[in-house]
Amino acid sequence: MERAFLAITAACFSVSVFAADYTMRLSHQFPPAHHSAKNLEQFAADVKAGTGGKVEVQIFGAAQLFKPAQHHAAVAGGKIESAAVLSFQWGGTIPEMNVTVIPYFMSSVKKMHAFRGSQAQKMLDAKMADKGVLNIAWLMDANDGIFTSAKKALVTPADFKGVKVRGLSKLFDAGLEAMGAAPSPMPAPEVYQALQTGVIDAGFTGVKAANSRKFYEVQKFGVASNIILAYDNLIVNPAWWKGLPADLRNAIQAAATKAEDRAIPPSDGIPEEDVKVLRDKGMNVTVLTKAQEKVMADAMQPAVIKAFIEASPDGARLIEMMRNL
Repeated sequence: MERAFLAITAACFSVSVFAADYTMRLSHQFPPAHHSAKNLEQFAADVKAGTGGKVEVQIFGAAQLFKPAQHHAAVAGGKIESAAVLSFQWGGTIPEMNVTVIPYFMSSVKKMHAFRGSQAQKMLDAKMADKGVLNIAWLMDANDGIFTSAKKALVTPADFKGVKVRGLSKLFDAGLEAMGAAPSPMPAPEVYQALQTGVIDAGFTGVKAANSRKFYEVQKFGVASNIILAYDNLIVNPAWWKGLPADLRNAIQAAATKAEDRAIPPSDGIPEEDVKVLRDKGMNVTVLTKAQEKVMADAMQPAVIKAFIEASPDGARLIEMMRNL
């Protein structure tokens, strides 16, 4: 890994050193067709324009440099300047970061807007700073989720009993276990093969990601709802950031804020075009009604909130902050 990393970055540096005063290597796990990958590509273009070409963002997607679990250490240690880290992948490092994946708790557009600049956001930014990285953007990745399966649609809590399903995090998985499922946490890039080989029976991802990751090739059914709020935290190395001239920092931050704006959907609900894409490719997709979402929330939320408060030193205070947004 280290040898490949040096070869790739050396090759990129030799090309770009004459074109920009500063290089911002940005690593992420998303495939090129993923909406978050496209948002980050636009971020790179905005940085180039905003800095007059003085900063070049070099993007390494699809986990080609580092695996998802390695991004935090890579940025904190200065191996790369930046990375996009899914909020729930902080795991036990910052357990409070899991608050947005509590089922049906924070997934409304109203909550997303209220979260920006809130005391809750500032608390979480401070916790990331304590771990050696600076977060410059909360990029909404998904405020929906889709459970995919091969044998039957997973519409009600009873449908999950005994199902081996892709887990998301220890916290979220407490809700799956409350319904009788057997969750198996794994990074998104590994899910397709696990579904294809039968290691797991059911997948879980964002609705757009189910298309970009081609889950429709190995799963017949999909059940979509506004179940979680997943963010991509755009983190940078603090020493590198501090070493930039103030005008360049401001330009990068402005581009990051534009990326945040782009990511927030115009309204709640599952976009019809995203559902149509999956249906056109052969997946039988059900979109839960508000009443059906409430049934799922009642089954999952109590166990998840209990686990969150037990695992998070500031969990109870953060829950109260979020409820008051």
